[in-house]
Amino acid sequence: MTVSGPGTPEPRPATPGASSVEQLRKEGNELFKCGDYGGALAAYTQALGLDATPQDQAVLHRNRAACHLKLEDYDKAETEASKAIEKDGGDVKALYRRSQALEKLGRLDQAVLDLQRCVSLEPKNKVFQEALRNIGGQIQEKVRYMSSTDAKVEQMFQILLDPEEKGTEKKQKASQNLVVLAREDAGAEKIFRSNGVQLLQRLLDMGETDLMLAALRTLVGICSEHQSRTVATLSILGTRRVVSILGVESQAVSLAACHLLQVMFDALKEGVKKGFRGKEGAIIVDPARELKVLISNLLDLLTEVGVSGQGRDNALTLLIKAVPRKSLKDPNNSLTLWVIDQGLKKILEVGGSLQDPPGELAVTANSRMSASILLSKLFDDLKCDAERENFHRLCENYIKSWFEGQGLAGKLRAIQTVSCLLQGPCDAGNRALELSGVMESVIALCASEQEEEQLVAVEALIHAAGKAKRASFITANGVSLLKDLYKCSEKDSIRIRALVGLCKLGSAGGTDFSMKQFAEGSTLKLAKQCRKWLCNDQIDAGTRRWAVEGLAYLTFDADVKEEFVEDAAALKALFQLSRLEERSVLFAVASALVNCTNSYDYEEPDPKMVELAKYAKQHVPEQHPKDKPSFVRARVKKLLAAGVVSAMVCMVKTESPVLTSSCRELLSRVFLALVEEVEDRGTVVAQGGGRALIPLALEGTDVGQTKAAQALAKLTITSNPEMTFPGERIYEVVRPLVSLLHLNCSGLQNFEALMALTNLAGISERLRQKILKEKAVPMIEGYMFEEHEMIRRAATECMCNLAMSKEVRVQDLFEAQGNDRLKLLVLYSGEDDELLQRAAAGGLAMLTSMRPTLCSRIPQVTTHWLEILQALLLSSNQELQHRGAVVVLNMVEASREIASTLMESEMMEILSVLAKGDHSPVTRAAAACLDKAVEYGLIQPNQDGE
Repeated sequence: MTVSGPGTPEPRPATPGASSVEQLRKEGNELFKCGDYGGALAAYTQALGLDATPQDQAVLHRNRAACHLKLEDYDKAETEASKAIEKDGGDVKALYRRSQALEKLGRLDQAVLDLQRCVSLEPKNKVFQEALRNIGGQIQEKVRYMSSTDAKVEQMFQILLDPEEKGTEKKQKASQNLVVLAREDAGAEKIFRSNGVQLLQRLLDMGETDLMLAALRTLVGICSEHQSRTVATLSILGTRRVVSILGVESQAVSLAACHLLQVMFDALKEGVKKGFRGKEGAIIVDPARELKVLISNLLDLLTEVGVSGQGRDNALTLLIKAVPRKSLKDPNNSLTLWVIDQGLKKILEVGGSLQDPPGELAVTANSRMSASILLSKLFDDLKCDAERENFHRLCENYIKSWFEGQGLAGKLRAIQTVSCLLQGPCDAGNRALELSGVMESVIALCASEQEEEQLVAVEALIHAAGKAKRASFITANGVSLLKDLYKCSEKDSIRIRALVGLCKLGSAGGTDFSMKQFAEGSTLKLAKQCRKWLCNDQIDAGTRRWAVEGLAYLTFDADVKEEFVEDAAALKALFQLSRLEERSVLFAVASALVNCTNSYDYEEPDPKMVELAKYAKQHVPEQHPKDKPSFVRARVKKLLAAGVVSAMVCMVKTESPVLTSSCRELLSRVFLALVEEVEDRGTVVAQGGGRALIPLALEGTDVGQTKAAQALAKLTITSNPEMTFPGERIYEVVRPLVSLLHLNCSGLQNFEALMALTNLAGISERLRQKILKEKAVPMIEGYMFEEHEMIRRAATECMCNLAMSKEVRVQDLFEAQGNDRLKLLVLYSGEDDELLQRAAAGGLAMLTSMRPTLCSRIPQVTTHWLEILQALLLSSNQELQHRGAVVVLNMVEASREIASTLMESEMMEILSVLAKGDHSPVTRAAAACLDKAVEYGLIQPNQDGE
């Protein structure tokens, strides 16, 4: 018996009474051959659901294993192969496929056992013998590596734990080597088995920053993607001990501990999804319990006195990433509900903390914003009214506990907590504002003589001003108060916040020019004062942030935008502020940039509806004259010259939770506006914009991802993709581009995606494989039938580029029986649209060169094939002529019968004329056709031997 290709599903003789099973299996085999592994998997699965015999089940399971191998899901491939072996212990193909999966999973010792069994069943099979030799070599190499590292690991720890070596270069090198060794799975395993975790614990206990960093980074390697080692590490070190490292004063150590905990979360959550199985296959008691213990300790850390502000921020960041569901499609939000019940009050305590008073928790400028984001994520993760009502009740009870009977300090804490909710889950914030006495206290405290009390009250008023339920109340009662504070206060910190409140209320009309809230010129005066504060580097960053907040609202006004982009000092200060540790400014910076570039969604109103609205005396929004495209383009140029791209690249790189999905969407909008003009794209690429767009296209809101993907498409169309996305980044661009092919995207987005994918498909085989793997081919093929000629043409060009390589299975699609793909290309080669003709003719030339069998099918697909080819040869466009000549040459060389048909038509005369031309590619191809016809004996050379 010989094994067909390692990943090829094999046929089996039909059994009586199993015709439907057999039919589905054959259908699956055909889909597999066409490269549709998902479809094949579905067919085999459906067949298993029928009354299949044990022999049928074995075949179907091993075929499913072949699909999973192709889809690179090696865990499932191993499972399916094992099921086939359970049905038939001597199934040599299932054994071979399981060995392939085990090898990919790194379980070489198990893979070799399966291969040895294969060789014993088929001793003469060269495929098995070669595979066994290869895996044997891998095992020997691993053994050699492991034995050589034994002594190295021991030596490293001896140096690191030797008190005599303190601060030496030798100790520094040993710590670096340990970290590097732990990055490889084999090295991490060796450290772990060499009592490494206990030794690393001793390094942590020594309290030296460098040693603690080395220990934490080594633990990252040990725990990464390995559930059993993660659980063992937590057991040895103690969960409480690991979490407490977050709270140390050293920012570098706190960040390293944060990274380690993130890796631990990922390993534990992966185990929960896989039914308590890590990549090593070990069985864990219950990783969900370990996960809750970790989260519980993080919640406790939030309210511990003595924990650094940076550590508290890192704990919030971890909770934001670990607790809410990744996708709302996942029905299980039990972890969120548990955190709300166990820790909501602790999160609110951070959100309501007052910065720096004695006895309060240590917080940074970002802590309250991080708490707001976590609260918002938790609230958004709730599924029903009952869950949301419980959230509201807990928040309101907490605020009342401070507001009632705790004196002025309690009221300040309650108001600060309301501000935190208004910045996060604003529904909860609005409910809290309506509690008895809260709003009245806010208004009263705005007039306090104590700066700290004023700050809390004014900030609450500002946050409340943006909420629909309270805006009218504050417009009526708060504007005069804010004006008095702005004019009369001697403290810049109060004045700037009062100014932001006025800016917020003044921008209530948005971009509607006719809805100005303040008198003519007032908005420009407010903006000028904001820019003045922004440029004053003597004011602390926390206060200057409010100036950016004000501009974020005022830049709805086009006059403000025009003045702002002309102010080089203000733009420079804005970009510098976005790079500081005060990360809560990011959303305001992004909002101001969206306004300046007009990259918000705006639709021109239908003229008929405008007339109707005027007749009905309804308000009609008006666009500012300076928001017309020419003004917007000029503003974009000025922002590019000021260095906006570099600033945005730094914003995208930040690890802060303040870079929310909404903030990412704003940045995506700005990037799309910056690359709108072709001549600006080189500047964006040169300053790193291409790199920054990739993460924006892969994470965030659906709108944000789409905008970023469209910006990527524009860059890929007009610049060299290998320069724009160097190295491995070019492969990351494919998925966002394919996402633009979905039907919910606009025609322009579809077209730009197709053009970009065409460019990528023409670069390398690996890129073509990546496009195929992202399941783009069916969508591209669908757009070949699109009514819009530009989309149809782009899809045809893309499909032709994908057909360039034998490795790509696109060619198989054209050869498959019962489809009209080849017919479509032939007919498009005769279209009036010259560009579409060129794309289709190029595809035909390529396909007939690589698959000669297609030549005999061309006369069968349409009766007009001959006149289409003749028209190509007679075209005035030399490129079309050449492509037509190549197709005819391929057909002539494919068979004598086709050559005879061609020579009996007017084709021979056309070729004879073309063959007498100058030494062009068309002349050579035509001459080659005639030479082949002479060789067949279909025509005779003339007396001159021509």
